[in-house]
Amino acid sequence: MPDINKALLAPCGLYCGVCAIHIADRDNNSRFKEILVNVYKPFSKTANDIKCKGCLSENQEDIFGYCKICPIRDCVKNKGFESCYQCNDFPCKLIDKFPIPVGKKVILRAIPRWKELGTEKWVDEEEKRYHCPECGNSLFRGAKRCNICKIAVDID
Repeated sequence: MPDINKALLAPCGLYCGVCAIHIADRDNNSRFKEILVNVYKPFSKTANDIKCKGCLSENQEDIFGYCKICPIRDCVKNKGFESCYQCNDFPCKLIDKFPIPVGKKVILRAIPRWKELGTEKWVDEEEKRYHCPECGNSLFRGAKRCNICKIAVDID
């Protein structure tokens, strides 16, 4: 397995490598960015706001609006942890109040797996999970349908 990009290791378990915002930015996909502007209001007003190199990026300008102010990210950092998987309080009130339902669902699935597998195997599992079971096309977290073969998917 290639080196893991630590900037993509969101402490909450929402692996940034399969995040729609990160993927749209990485691929410079302007059509996808336009769609995401409406999905992620009030943290985006234009397609230029749809950018992220991972929530643990060194440069604040490389982090999406919500992730910059995420209380989970701050909590983990303040405790000196890599992730919620190291915290005895998981799941806590910050997870309970997470504002995006699919995100909360993934956090509750991903954190126990990260703890069980370790970082390298967990990242590998997350990257393999986000593919269409029918055609193998790469998908993003929250995808409801494959954009290639059009089948409905439930991979989160």
